[in-house]
Amino acid sequence: MEEEPEEPIEFVYVHVADRVEREIRGGRLPYGARLPNERAMGAEYGVAPGTARRAVQELRERGLVKTLPNKGTFVSYRPSDGGGS
Repeated sequence: MEEEPEEPIEFVYVHVADRVEREIRGGRLPYGARLPNERAMGAEYGVAPGTARRAVQELRERGLVKTLPNKGTFVSYRPSDGGGS
């Protein structure tokens, strides 16, 4: 009996981060735009605030956003430079 290869586990936060990344790269969220807070982002994407928080962390790791303490999270990706600043 042949075993089927396991499919990689896809985490919900990765799907949310991918979706936000498409919005950033597509221009819907331009450079300098402020992302919604975790609760609002969770409501917008239909996920828990903790999942939204992890998605934002993923976006930071991808160099697409920066979080400023007590100010919020902002898009740092500029299409002209091809990456985060």
